[in-house]
Amino acid sequence: MSVLAYDLGAGSGRAILGHLNDRGIETREIHRFKNEPVKIGDRMHWDILRLHHEILQGLTLIKQQGEVPESLGIDSWGVDFGLLGSNGELLGNPYHYRDTQFNGVMDTVCQELTAKRVFERTGIQFLPFNTLYQLTALKRSASPLLREAERFLMIPDLLRYFLTGEAVNEFTNATTTQLYNPVLGQWDRELLAHIGVSDQWFGDVVLPGSTVGQLRSSICNDIGLASIPILAVAEHDTGSAVVAVPATETSFAYLSCGTWSLMGTELDQPVISAESMELNFTNEGGAGGTYRLLKNIMGLWILQECMRQWEREGQGISYGSLLAKAEIAPAFASLFDPDDVLFLPAGNMTERIRQYCQKTGQRVPEDQGSIARAILESLALKYRRVLEWTEQLSEKTFGGLHMVGGGIQNELLCQWTANSIGKPVWAGPAEGSAIGNMAVQWIARGTFKDIWEARRAIRDSFPVSEYEPQDRSAWAEAYERFLRITALSPGTETGSEV
Repeated sequence: MSVLAYDLGAGSGRAILGHLNDRGIETREIHRFKNEPVKIGDRMHWDILRLHHEILQGLTLIKQQGEVPESLGIDSWGVDFGLLGSNGELLGNPYHYRDTQFNGVMDTVCQELTAKRVFERTGIQFLPFNTLYQLTALKRSASPLLREAERFLMIPDLLRYFLTGEAVNEFTNATTTQLYNPVLGQWDRELLAHIGVSDQWFGDVVLPGSTVGQLRSSICNDIGLASIPILAVAEHDTGSAVVAVPATETSFAYLSCGTWSLMGTELDQPVISAESMELNFTNEGGAGGTYRLLKNIMGLWILQECMRQWEREGQGISYGSLLAKAEIAPAFASLFDPDDVLFLPAGNMTERIRQYCQKTGQRVPEDQGSIARAILESLALKYRRVLEWTEQLSEKTFGGLHMVGGGIQNELLCQWTANSIGKPVWAGPAEGSAIGNMAVQWIARGTFKDIWEARRAIRDSFPVSEYEPQDRSAWAEAYERFLRITALSPGTETGSEV
């Protein structure tokens, strides 16, 4: 039985075909493509029509290879969305979550409603680009998009709509908006009313595994494919990645590692409390009726942005060469909080790192290896802090950390994470989101009875690398210094610029 997973990240997308047979799960990459934002004037957009084109390219390649998947699912990043008009057509290209028009709106909304009230109604981490603040910014700037809008769709919802003609909202991605009330199990009409957006735009929310349409006949005719059922999977890519965590125990901690790092645990109910709000954790929907208690961490975005800058400056370097330089650079010379708002926008990231280090009285990193080492060490140390908070909020103790996603190919980061947390790291699978996407499709089709049977199959089908902690005393000393520098001790998240 084969299924097709489209996994769209903030930098690239891929179409991966999954086969399930008596040897386990086998995957094959069918198509890989870039996903680059487009800047027009001061605005930053997603090239959504290009993404649709690439999805069709994947289907064309499937046809050429003689494959007939039994279903198809799409997962992507959260918070961003498109709006449909009365004729069912898309109103403009969706904005990118790093667009500067959303700056400062979160603080205004929280002053008007109070942060406590917003968190109690949603359980979602306060991030300046959440959908709640994007829609508020558009409304208060009198955007013509909102005057014409009649339907709201998240990015996977929108791409599914292009394929099927069916406009349906999916649970895991809906929860990332900070507009969904997990207690009521529906869109929060009070928040929508406050920002002046019609609740009629928002449809019923379907759970992962729901069949939401068939591939349009026009697409089938153009490509020469038979009709394929389209499923709503765990459409937030982290939700899919968590499905693919090859855990052996029901209580586990995970880190989905890529452009963003997302660390947390899987629970039956959200943790909406004064403490989880103070630590700025989030409660996002998961597959199988679960919730993901987790925290967004800036992730490898910082390193990726530095590499893009070096490329523009004619000093481009391969990823492998950069990690080799980082490994021999001086240890713990320059540490920073990856989640400082200084590092959120695109731009001159190396200069911002130097600025942070100068203001905190540390050695200012100058060469590529020292900058890369500062980023990776700071990430590993922040992972320890967030893991401690996760244990505190969930009232659980974890014996180690499962790392999934493309970031696990950075073996230096995996080892330094183990060193930092003082516990083993189990890294794999790398294509966690795509594999979790497939697993939800197989569960929906009855091939696996539940998420735990799927996880057993994933564990038996894909290699997992284990990293044991090393140099514990040096890392423990660095951690204490990291807490002092970042003001993340004893227990609050600052989120403010140095």
